[in-house]
Amino acid sequence: MVSPLAESLTPKGLPTVLDVEASGFGRDSYPIEIGYVLPDGGDYCTLVRPEAAWTHWDPDAQRLHGITRNTVLLHGRPALEIARHLNQALRGQTVYTDGWANDYSWIGALFDAAGLSPSFHMQNLRALLSDSDSARWHQIKEQVARELNLRRHRASSDARLLQMTLRQLRRDEPG
Repeated sequence: MVSPLAESLTPKGLPTVLDVEASGFGRDSYPIEIGYVLPDGGDYCTLVRPEAAWTHWDPDAQRLHGITRNTVLLHGRPALEIARHLNQALRGQTVYTDGWANDYSWIGALFDAAGLSPSFHMQNLRALLSDSDSARWHQIKEQVARELNLRRHRASSDARLLQMTLRQLRRDEPG
């Protein structure tokens, strides 16, 4: 069964998709890069400067996303600046993510550090998928990744890949 929201998604009615890269997984991990893609294709990506208490660093996560702790310390933006930007750009929207539990936790850590609350809602991307979509998701995602020729595992690239995979699924639907 397809949700009414999923049925309303056409290539022109794509959702905002957000992705977060992190220092690792688990309780002490934190966001190091946040990116999103809007329905019109506009995007945003920024590194997050770790807070003083954010010290956990997982070398396996670094191998995956290719971002060093030194890079985020030197080039990351403060949590307050990023939280304000997200609130302004995403206000009132439902924003979708494929790693909802982790991304929700990392966005929570960012907003806690900033002393703010999000003005947007986060939802699991799976809520937009029918059973048929779910069964084809990985195959279509791999195809779209090849077509986009993505070379980086980074937040905005991943968000674009997710949004374009959803678009391709919608284009492939009969009727």
